[in-house]
Amino acid sequence: MSAAEAWSLRAGYGYADHNDLGQILSLASDPDNSNTASGGIAIGRLLSANTWDLPLDFYLKSDLNWFFENGYQDGFPELTLYLKVYWNLHPWNTTFRLGFGEGVSYAFGIPHVEKAEAERENDNNSRILNYLDITFDFDAGRLVRYKPLEATFFGVAIKHRSGIYGLINGVRHGGSNYLLLYAEHNF
Repeated sequence: MSAAEAWSLRAGYGYADHNDLGQILSLASDPDNSNTASGGIAIGRLLSANTWDLPLDFYLKSDLNWFFENGYQDGFPELTLYLKVYWNLHPWNTTFRLGFGEGVSYAFGIPHVEKAEAERENDNNSRILNYLDITFDFDAGRLVRYKPLEATFFGVAIKHRSGIYGLINGVRHGGSNYLLLYAEHNF
């Protein structure tokens, strides 16, 4: 990765999923029947490329998202700050990346899906929760050999908010998961 690609910008949008994180990671999807969604943009700064001589890139990232609450309540923004690592794979003259981000989320309201789950589980709610950003994407320009699209990645993400079994603000089982489609460009 060159110094010219030290920044990343991502735009994504997706729906709330009823399953917990483990079920989603096993490729089970169950869209929440509330039809709520989340979308936004993320900016990132490369901290370290090919860390420890491994195909690992570390970024510091921040998102500005919007929760679309489908009439249950007014929509509201969310800010995140997290450290993200990408594991880069290079088959077929392109780059596939598996990403894992860990940090904090501050929502300016409580998403409907989190309120509903807290009610079912007799749990707490919180605007501040742990944040995970799990992604899989590919470099579209290198895959189709179109130079203007190089360093433009298309992928899927899991956006996860949780209290880590009560460690954060007493939220034991609550939180939310959103499955997103996104495009990200490194520059």
